[in-house]
Order: sequence, then C-alpha cells, then structure tokens
Amino acid sequence: MASFTSFNLAKQLLTSVPKLARSYATPASTKTVKVPLTLYGIEGRYATALFGAASKQQTLEKVETELNKIKTVIDKDSIIRNFLEDPSLSRQVKKTVLAENGRLGITTKIINSFQSLMTANRGEVPVTIVSVKELDSNILRRLEKSLAKFLDPGQKLIVTNKVNPSILGGLVVEIGNDKTIDLSVSSKLAKLNKLLTDAV
Repeated sequence: MASFTSFNLAKQLLTSVPKLARSYATPASTKTVKVPLTLYGIEGRYATALFGAASKQQTLEKVETELNKIKTVIDKDSIIRNFLEDPSLSRQVKKTVLAENGRLGITTKIINSFQSLMTANRGEVPVTIVSVKELDSNILRRLEKSLAKFLDPGQKLIVTNKVNPSILGGLVVEIGNDKTIDLSVSSKLAKLNKLLTDAV
C-alpha cells in the first residue's frame, strides 16, 4: 500500500513538471536572458533552458520553490527515487509520469543544476570547509572573512562546514564547483608517500 501511495504522490508531483516547463516555453523573443553560469551535460541544458524560460516569465523564484519541493520528496522517499533512477523500467511505464524524452533518471541532477544557476544569479558563492571535527563559529567567521577578500563586488559567501575524519587534520576548502584548496594532513601524507615510493 505504501508503494502505491508513493507512486501516486510521485505521479502527482512529477506530472506538474512538464506542465511547468511547457508553460514557460515561449517563442523566440527579442528579450535575451543572461545565464549566470555555463553548465554542461544534458542536465545543464535542461536547467539552462528552464532558467531562461522562467527568467523571461519573471518567475525564477516560483520555479525554484517548486523544484525544491519535488527534490525534497525525491530525497525523502526511496521508492520515488528508485522509480526515477531505475533504467530497467520502460519509457512507456515512466511516460505516464514525465519521461517523454527519457530524462526521468536525471531529475535530481536537473534540479541541482537549476539550483546552481539560481545561486550564481543571486551572486552567492558556495564554500564548503571540510574539517576533522566541526569548527566553532569564531574560526568559521575568520575563514569567511579571509575568503571574502577574493570575491568580486556583489558576491556573497555561503559557507558550510562538513566533517570528514579521513582527512586526519587541516582543512579542505571547496569553492563553488570548480576550485579546491587541499590543506589536509591526508593529502600531505599522500604526497610524502609518493615522493618516497618514487625515489626507490
């Protein structure tokens, strides 16, 4: 019974997505949309197209809210997540939900890509600081102040702290999706190990 209810919930939520996307599809207009970030892959194309269409309709925040609701349901319900990602289910079965183009399996990736566009559009720069134990607020503020010096005008840091004991000590700072500063003890040990094994 639970899987039937989950399927109905998934169907209800996901059938709104094509309507949402198609309602934003507009004929070519003279208004061009400046996309704040270049994304690659199929999910990047879908997210960029949805961003452009929603921007033309001036409904970016509404679309973001709806996509976040869908993502929350997908993250919380493993039955829905498995249904979306299961490649063994035929397109015909999934078509009753959203799979006209066979893209159900990347729904979460599309939503994440759209979220990246929205974050960049607001001038937010996500920074993840990985440490062995949770950092206290004073250290986080000092790190944030140091990192803020490298921002362009109008940008704002969004700092999160992740705990990963496997780094053994030090920090790993991930800036956006493309920059990493690895000051961890584990990476220094790996470099020393490589030097020692290469020298032999």
